Amino acid sequence: MEDLTAKLMEWGAQYGMKIVGAIAILIIGRVVVSIMMKIVRRLMQRANTDDTLTKFVVSLTKIALMTFLFIAALGTLGVQTASFVAVIGAAGLAIGFALQGSLANFASGVMLIIFRPFRAGDFVEAGGSMGVVDEISIFNTILKTPDNKKVIIPNSSITGGNITNFSAEAIRRVDLVFGIGYDDDIKKAKEILDELIAADSRILKDPAPTVAVSELADSSVNFVVRPWVKTEDYWGVYFDLTEKVKLTFDERGISIPYPQHDVHLHQVNAA
Repeated sequence: MEDLTAKLMEWGAQYGMKIVGAIAILIIGRVVVSIMMKIVRRLMQRANTDDTLTKFVVSLTKIALMTFLFIAALGTLGVQTASFVAVIGAAGLAIGFALQGSLANFASGVMLIIFRPFRAGDFVEAGGSMGVVDEISIFNTILKTPDNKKVIIPNSSITGGNITNFSAEAIRRVDLVFGIGYDDDIKKAKEILDELIAADSRILKDPAPTVAVSELADSSVNFVVRPWVKTEDYWGVYFDLTEKVKLTFDERGISIPYPQHDVHLHQVNAA
C-alpha cells in the first residue's frame, strides 16, 4: 500500500503539472478559438461575403485551430507530436488524392461564390443545362428548368465552360426574322412591322428598335426585327410579336411563303 501511494505521488509530481497545463491550454484555447471565430465571421460579414462561404470558412478555421490546440495539449503532456503531425499530413494527402473531383468542385464553388457570375434567381445556361438558379452550394449548383425539372450540376463543370447569364442586364434585345414573298410590297411590310413595334408599350424607345431587310433568301425576302425590352418582358414580347405579325400580315395581304423549289422538266424525244 505504501509502495502504491509512493508511486502515485511520484507519478503526480511528474505528470500533475503537465496535466494541469494541458487542461489549461484546452480551456483557454477554446475561449480564444471562440473569440477568433467571432472576429472572422464579423470581418467576412462586413466584406459582404456570401453566407455559404462565410459558414464554410468559419468551420474550416475552427477545425484547423482546434487541431492545433489538441496537438499543443499533447505536446505539454510530453507526447512526441512530430510523428502525430506527420500522420495527419499523410492522411490529408491521401484524402486529397481520393477526393480530387470533390476538391475541384469545392474550389469551383468558392470561385462562383466570390466572383458571382450569377445569383440565385438568375436565368442562366451553364454546365450544359439551362434554367433558373435555385441554389449555389460549395460543391454543386442546382437549376430549375423551364419545365420544372431540378438539375444538379457539379461546380467544376460550370467553371470549366461558358456561362451565359440571361438575367445579368436590365434590358435585352429580341431577335426575330420574318420572311415575305418576292411579289409583296417591301415598304408596306416594313410599315406594318414599325406599327406593331410602336403599339407595344413594353418595347423600349431607347435603344431604338431595328427593322431592316437582311437577306434575299431562296424563296423569301427576310426582315430582321430587333426591339429592346426589359429582361422580364423578353418572352412575352417574343411570343406576342410573332403572333401579331402573322395575323396582321394575313389581314393586309402580305404573304409568308413556304420554302419552295422550281423544278424544270426537259423532255427529250427518243430517236
